[in-house]
Amino acid sequence: MAVSSSPWALMALFLMATSTMVMAIPPRKAVDVPFGRNYVPTWAFDHQKQFRGGSELQLILDKYTGTGFQSKGSYLFGHFSMHIKLPAGDTAGVVTAFYLSSTNNEHDEIDFEFLGNRTGQPAILQTNVFTGGKGNREQRIYLWFDPSKAYHTYSILWNMYQIVFFVDNIPIRTFKNSKDLGVRFPFNQPMKLYSSLWNADDWATRGGLEKTNWANAPFIASYKGFHIDGCQASVEAKYCATQGRMWWDQKEFRDLDAYQWRRLKWVRSKWTIYNYCTDRTRFPAMPVECKRDRDA
Repeated sequence: MAVSSSPWALMALFLMATSTMVMAIPPRKAVDVPFGRNYVPTWAFDHQKQFRGGSELQLILDKYTGTGFQSKGSYLFGHFSMHIKLPAGDTAGVVTAFYLSSTNNEHDEIDFEFLGNRTGQPAILQTNVFTGGKGNREQRIYLWFDPSKAYHTYSILWNMYQIVFFVDNIPIRTFKNSKDLGVRFPFNQPMKLYSSLWNADDWATRGGLEKTNWANAPFIASYKGFHIDGCQASVEAKYCATQGRMWWDQKEFRDLDAYQWRRLKWVRSKWTIYNYCTDRTRFPAMPVECKRDRDA
């Protein structure tokens, strides 16, 4: 019998092949709450719509403006999750972002950025980590599903030992604490969560060659979930008052286990289209954190 080579069929085969393995301990199940519990609009309020008592939110981008929101609190470590359905159709030049960021000059930042594409071409998920104001750690993957057809869950686990990016509980990237190797790690700057929908056709699609087609506007990104389980801190705080006592601080979340590493390896081998760790043009010497992150 012929086997389909579609992304969805390949994903099903992968899950079947690994179903007999010992499962890793996934992050604790996210608790869905209304938008207003944890977040507030920040700009272009008239380009946001809430539904079902605030349990769902739409951001709207047109030729006049994008829009965005942010968390009420700032956090040092935690588990942060959002269900997102991306804009559909020809979305070249359009970026949907979900990220954590501090606010000072040498800021820390942990990014999901969804880069739109021409109709028929897959959207690209770019992740990045800034530490002490330094970024340039981009990784890009295709997703194994159409992110505009339904909600999917995008999560960040951040503790003193690692940052893990998850898509539907599948780890797609790790960034280990490599402070002992001279690499800064986000640990003492509280960060807010942000999300925005905006026009970035100067760089987002094929390096800016593909421009936003405003005939397809408005572009709509939909959200629900709004889960935050973190150590809330003032912007000036340097440590988490609950350090070591939260579930995401426990031993089983200090590293991926063998099963999770296999899933991450699958993402890297099947879906990765760019990894700064292997870009010898930009980085003739491989960044030192890449070996610990098993990107080498």
